[in-house]
Amino acid sequence: MELTKFSHACVRLEDGDRRLVIDPGSFSEVEEALAGVHAVLITHEHADHVDVDALSAAAARDSALRVWAPPAVCDLLPALGDRVTSLEPGAQLEVAGFEVRTLGGQHALIHSSVPVVPNIGFVVDGALYHPGDAFVVPPVEVSTVLVPVHAPWSKVGEVLDFLIATRAAHAYNIHDGLLNQSGLRLVAGHLHRVGEAYGAEYRTLSPRETVPL
Repeated sequence: MELTKFSHACVRLEDGDRRLVIDPGSFSEVEEALAGVHAVLITHEHADHVDVDALSAAAARDSALRVWAPPAVCDLLPALGDRVTSLEPGAQLEVAGFEVRTLGGQHALIHSSVPVVPNIGFVVDGALYHPGDAFVVPPVEVSTVLVPVHAPWSKVGEVLDFLIATRAAHAYNIHDGLLNQSGLRLVAGHLHRVGEAYGAEYRTLSPRETVPL
């Protein structure tokens, strides 16, 4: 299986004829990420994780496109009709030939004045974990974790604790669209140092970079 990182929180998984995109949001190269892909997972309703207009346009061009997402996201995509499947935490399903397990349920708290929305993390093929906007630790061992390195709802210490808690052997960056290069290098330095101490190899991926899993 190969992982391609796009800007911010969007990733694409490929394994032969199996292709899957997670979180094609407004900070990402949505059209490029979805090229040749018929299956999309979305963690939650915030625009940086789902670009409703771009995804609706992609679905209009491709009648085979299917989306799996929390109910609030499904409500944003009425034009897709039954091509959108509602998800809840604790489900196990097959998407585009991948085995998917759903975790979590709630977006991390930003502030008491900001409403909390549903958020679903995805474990794919028992190997890769995309948490969306939360630090929910998977109850199963995964070999690769995608780490939200910066967000309005987090601090660096929480990012490091999440990396430690997952015990994954490999870690890559997501949710980095609000950081400049100086900030990204600073957080990456901490993740590399702490990850190494706990047996995790952390690596910063650039947009459009692909790595084997």
